[in-house]
Amino acid sequence: MYTKSWLIIKDEKTRTFEVVSQADNDNAFTNKAVAMQRDGMQVSSVILPVSNKHASKEAVMQNGYMKEEGLYNRLLQQHQAIILNQASLWDDAV
Repeated sequence: MYTKSWLIIKDEKTRTFEVVSQADNDNAFTNKAVAMQRDGMQVSSVILPVSNKHASKEAVMQNGYMKEEGLYNRLLQQHQAIILNQASLWDDAV
């Protein structure tokens, strides 16, 4: 059984991906990706077990996608902007 996994975020719009980190538990990462999807962002998350084939961050590849450093932070900032925009629309309605 695998104990650690690579957390990978993919931006479907720009066809880019980033290997974010290794983790024992992927719940928070997956929940954040689902929240982004619910708010209309075209993202997906991949949980890949750390194995001999994918022992290093540089060895992880996704077919049809290019690596983009800083992708996860960019997506988090975009998501925060969406949330703030929704909150300001809510304030205007009240």
